[in-house]
Amino acid sequence: MSKVVEISPTTRHEGHSKLVLKVNDAGIIETGNWCSITPVRGVERLAVGKSMEQVPKIASRVCGICPIAHTLAGIESMEASIGCEIPQDAYLLRVILQLANRLHSHALHDILILPDLYIPGTDTKINPFTPEEPVRSVAKRIQRLREIGQTIGQVAGGEAVHPSNPRIGGMYKACTPRAKAKMYDLAKEGLVLAHQQMDFMIAVIRNFHKRDWAEVGGKKIAIPKDLGFHNQGYMATHPFYGSTSLDECPTWDYDRFKEVRPWDWYMGEMEVDLADPSYPIGGTSPVGTKVNPQMEACTGIPMYDGQPVEVGPRARLAVFKGYDEKGTQGQNIAREMEYTDSLYAMMNALDEYDPSGPVLADEIPCGDGSMGWSANEAPRGTDVHLARVKDNKVLWYSMLVPTTWNFATCSAALTGAPWQLAEIVVRGYDPCVSCATHMIVIDEDNKLVAQKLIQ
Repeated sequence: MSKVVEISPTTRHEGHSKLVLKVNDAGIIETGNWCSITPVRGVERLAVGKSMEQVPKIASRVCGICPIAHTLAGIESMEASIGCEIPQDAYLLRVILQLANRLHSHALHDILILPDLYIPGTDTKINPFTPEEPVRSVAKRIQRLREIGQTIGQVAGGEAVHPSNPRIGGMYKACTPRAKAKMYDLAKEGLVLAHQQMDFMIAVIRNFHKRDWAEVGGKKIAIPKDLGFHNQGYMATHPFYGSTSLDECPTWDYDRFKEVRPWDWYMGEMEVDLADPSYPIGGTSPVGTKVNPQMEACTGIPMYDGQPVEVGPRARLAVFKGYDEKGTQGQNIAREMEYTDSLYAMMNALDEYDPSGPVLADEIPCGDGSMGWSANEAPRGTDVHLARVKDNKVLWYSMLVPTTWNFATCSAALTGAPWQLAEIVVRGYDPCVSCATHMIVIDEDNKLVAQKLIQ
């Protein structure tokens, strides 16, 4: 007989989300719902009526982890709407900035998943904050990779968190020959460290999935060989940057996109009847807790070709390199493989970049209300921003961020896993939940109503 268990909140990722899981008598997930419970940011509403220069700055504030991707996608959606082509050297600086963010973000994800993994040949889980070797050297390498990414981002973007250099029409300032040389030297140092980090992480990830069990809350939980498998497709627009509706051959198609509401996809009202106080940290929700994923989920369900899709590192490698490793193992390994790819691509962009070239378009139109979009390949996957700009004012704006795409796919990937390993599956998507929250649940006449913030 099926029982319901709730893990709320989930841990070691950005934002707040929860898992509502229907499990069988053996504790295996029959139906899994992963949903956002993060407060709504309301960026799409704030955008309406603002100037097109303001909106990308507002969009970047939806999150402190993904601001570079949102800045670039926001700016490029405006440029697509008004029909503004930017100079090549401005584009190259954006590519460098984007890849610096990916380097930093992937290194941060290593810190978040390492506590799930084991030192090979032992039953000792990895504590990334221990002062003891060999983990201490790994942690220092991770922090240096993050520092390199942030420093390059600061040089190319003005700031490493909410970049000030990108603007409608290109960039405010070019990078000098000295700045170019500094970024190149940092990238070369990062490439050596990235090879070491990739090799280390792939070894410990494979070691985990070869194990028979993982310890969770003092219990040995069997690790299925198909942990995190799903039958959904992949969506990616570029190996490391993205596409816009201005491209001669765009790699994303608005007509193939559709969004449905949570109550069309998630389970309805239920009551928790399985609880485990030993589950870390603080136990699962107590028996008797009322749950209703249909009404509590604070995000829509975007689909491509009528189905949920996975976006992110594995999707990029699957679409552009033929990568085919499944499950949570394949997801995490794909992310590690992007370390070196990012740095090679960054160095190629630096080789091509001309510090004396123009970085601002000769003409920046004011817009006639046409719809434009940008599909930026953020660290966590395809970040689609859509805009309509007329007379320099934003008439309409929408954000379809990576974790929004991944919610429904991850929910499907939970099926067949022991419920105690559900968070490990979730962490394989490196969630950024605040970015993904675009719906609000309100109480109207004592009835819960899910209302979209943007129509």
